[in-house]
Amino acid sequence: MAVDTERASGYRYGQRAFLIQLKRDDDTIWLLDSEALKDLEPIQQALAGVEWILHAAIQDLPSLRQAGLWPDQLFDTELAGRLLGYPRVSLSALLERKLNVSLAKEHSAADWSVRPLTEDMRNYAALDVELLHELREAMIQELQSEHKLEIAYEEFNALLTRPLKPPRKDPWRKTSGIHEITDRRALAIVRSLWTTREKLAQSRDLPPGKLLNDRTLIAVAKARPRTVPQLMKIPRMRRRAAAKDARRWLQAIQDGIKIAQDPDKIPPLRMASQAPPAVKAWREKDPLAARRLQTSRKRLARVAEEHSMPLENLLLPETLRELCWRPPEPITPESVERRLLDLGARPWQVQASSAVITVALLDPDPLDT
Repeated sequence: MAVDTERASGYRYGQRAFLIQLKRDDDTIWLLDSEALKDLEPIQQALAGVEWILHAAIQDLPSLRQAGLWPDQLFDTELAGRLLGYPRVSLSALLERKLNVSLAKEHSAADWSVRPLTEDMRNYAALDVELLHELREAMIQELQSEHKLEIAYEEFNALLTRPLKPPRKDPWRKTSGIHEITDRRALAIVRSLWTTREKLAQSRDLPPGKLLNDRTLIAVAKARPRTVPQLMKIPRMRRRAAAKDARRWLQAIQDGIKIAQDPDKIPPLRMASQAPPAVKAWREKDPLAARRLQTSRKRLARVAEEHSMPLENLLLPETLRELCWRPPEPITPESVERRLLDLGARPWQVQASSAVITVALLDPDPLDT
């Protein structure tokens, strides 16, 4: 079953699917209005045991899960293209390369929440699944000839079985420009504004940035206005959408100021993290770890080139950083293999990279000057 979704990013709150496209072999293409259908369980039951063909599944799987749909088996044409080392892996690029077909993509940023959909939008959506079966067959042939088909299915299965990420502890800390905040009281205002914005956006089914963009939020938190006129003097507040809720923003500012007066509730400027520090700080913090990472990267890049695939598909950058920052003790081929598996590397990745990494950890090259 060829499957795709269309979301309304930039128009609606969240990443839910407003349209789900389905095509089975040579059958009719189905366009499902998932917002209008209360229960998609009959679709899920009908597709039990069926391999789903998606392009860039990592983008569509979360919205499919939200709609109550999840594949038992998967073939991801974008990921297959990466494993084959293609320089361009968009759907249009793959169709052009493998099937000599050009796709028109004029509706990629459209508002898919509107109803009724225009005929052009319906045709655009249908095209995303029209040729996925033929593309899959062509890519399977090349994966087999490159001895990568088993590797590909390991990767596809990993997408389906990887554990869900727990909710981010402090999602408001991802506000763009928050690094400019150097005062904990202003940080409390950022948190209060972000929380108010999130609640408003969810209740109105709008993207948070449509109400108050991140740069404006940071500017308001730094200025700490105490009246609506003071608030409206901030240049970034002059957008109609932001001004509409001026009293709500002012209340959020006052709530943040009040929280900042309680030492037990005021947020710390930085959260403790177990992740390795930024790579640019490694030379100073741990030169040996920096040598391990530099050596491992260079040698794995050659392995990736031999496999005709990007380095990040041979091994995730965060996996390599974690291993070089905190290598197993003692460093042996067996301990490195176990550590890689614990960090989520697939068996084929372990087989391709563990020996190279072990040597790099034990005997890293000097740092480049």
